[in-house]
Amino acid sequence: MLVDSFGRVATDLRVSLTDRCNLRCSYCMPPEGLDWLPKPELLTADEICRLVTIGVERLGIDEVRYTGGEPLLRRELTGIVARTAALRPRPRLSITSNGIGLARLAGPLAEAGLDRVNISLDTLDRDTFTRLAHRDRLQDVLAGLAAADEARLRPVKVNTVLMRGVNEHEAAGLLRFCLERGYELRFIEQMPLDAQHGWRREEMVTAGEILDMLTREFSLTPDDPGERGSAPAEIFLVDGGPARVGVIGSVTRPFCGACDRVRLTADGQVRNCLFATEESDLRGALRGGASDDEIAERWTAAVRGKRAGHGIDDPAFLQPSRPMSAIGG
Repeated sequence: MLVDSFGRVATDLRVSLTDRCNLRCSYCMPPEGLDWLPKPELLTADEICRLVTIGVERLGIDEVRYTGGEPLLRRELTGIVARTAALRPRPRLSITSNGIGLARLAGPLAEAGLDRVNISLDTLDRDTFTRLAHRDRLQDVLAGLAAADEARLRPVKVNTVLMRGVNEHEAAGLLRFCLERGYELRFIEQMPLDAQHGWRREEMVTAGEILDMLTREFSLTPDDPGERGSAPAEIFLVDGGPARVGVIGSVTRPFCGACDRVRLTADGQVRNCLFATEESDLRGALRGGASDDEIAERWTAAVRGKRAGHGIDDPAFLQPSRPMSAIGG
């Protein structure tokens, strides 16, 4: 199993399929985009499936989430999902996406074995969306959400980042939108993972502020306090339930002590934390002829060195050189 020196066991694998994205969200990358990884540096579909198989069959991974950049841009996504769903024991299987293209792919992905989706949606206003993402694609995202629900990729979870002076006034409206459609909304504190390194803590809308905004219009009751486990979100029943909303306070309410996640970048590097500054290379071992046992040993050693926490409050904290799009959520 993937056990670190603090006794935490990694069972949740996040796999980035590409660093490319078809949006340019301001909290992630500049309008002109980034220098993408050259194709030869990316893991092939066979390499991805081999590593995931090692994780599931040998190392105790029981949940796999495919991320990006934007995973729907990976042409082999449906095949990768089908091969992952065929593993035994079968892992829970999801993607994190911006939803563009999901109107076309939701059905095939569900048939391939995908269980559910997380879709990013920061605003319901077309002009605000265009200003944030530098692309006029709000209707495509909304169509993707509806298609995911139609394909029964449930629960359909919506991820929202609130930004001061930009969209924080939409908090209640976004929650109402999700409640009306049966989606589960998760508000996420903005994290220092932008390529521009422009994040400032004092400009971030905190979890406490988000809850204050929501409680002006809704009654929120903690859902099973003390049963959060390794889940990143604090969950609240809305107006007595059963509808729920989550708040992920990665910065102000860190959950590092129970973290069960490990990440694999699109170029085959193991990362123990979104904010890690160290990586462990599995691509080189794969292409160098290493056996599955040898790769498993490398992976185990990499997780053993996981740090106690992300250290954002440490004066010596350094933002990782890779932005979110090159790490995978």
